[in-house]
Amino acid sequence: MPRQPTTHLLYLHGFRSSPRSAKAQQMAIAVQAQHPQVHWWCPQLPPSPRAAAHMVSEGIADWPRTGMAVVGSSLGGFYASWVARQTGCPSVLINPAVDPARDLARYIGEQTFWHEPEARFFFEPRFVDELRSMAAEGRCPPGPELALIAKGDELLDWREMTARYAQARLCLLEGGDHAFSDFPQHLPEVLAFLHLA
Repeated sequence: MPRQPTTHLLYLHGFRSSPRSAKAQQMAIAVQAQHPQVHWWCPQLPPSPRAAAHMVSEGIADWPRTGMAVVGSSLGGFYASWVARQTGCPSVLINPAVDPARDLARYIGEQTFWHEPEARFFFEPRFVDELRSMAAEGRCPPGPELALIAKGDELLDWREMTARYAQARLCLLEGGDHAFSDFPQHLPEVLAFLHLA
C-alpha cells in the first residue's frame, strides 16, 4: 500500500542543542522552500526527557498519524524512535543515540547549550532514569526508518547504531563526524524518503 504524503514534520534536536542547530536550520529552509504546505515543528526541548516526551506528545496530539513523520539527531534520534513507536510514523535518524541513559550519565551536573553558551541548565540524575524507562516504551511497530550514520562519529559507536537500526534503510558514511557535517549532501535523500506533500 503506498504511503500517504507527509503533511506534518517534527524535528528533534540533540543533547545541549536547539532549533538553531545547523541540521535543523538546513532542514527547515529546505522544507519551507520545496514543501511550503508541510506543517514544520522543531521545538526547543527541555532537559528532562520525560518533560520533552510530554511536550512532544501534546504538540502532535492532533496530527494525522498517517500523514506525519519525525527526524531526530543524536539524543533527538532516540526521541524520534520513541515517537515512531508511539505513532507508527516514518522516521529519519541522524547519528542516533542508542543507549543515552548509559552515555549521558557522565554529564550529570551543570551544562551549557551549544548555541547559547551563556545559558545553563542542570542535567539531573533522575533524567538518566527517565531515559532508561523511555527506552522500554512504545506500542506501535515503527514505520519506515532511514538511519544516517557516520563511521567517524567521535561520540557514538557506529557499530552500535547500525546494529540497533539493522532493519532500517542505512546510509553509512565513511568518516564524517557526530554533527553529520555532510548533512546538506544527504538532504535530497532525506526529503525523498519523507515523501513530503
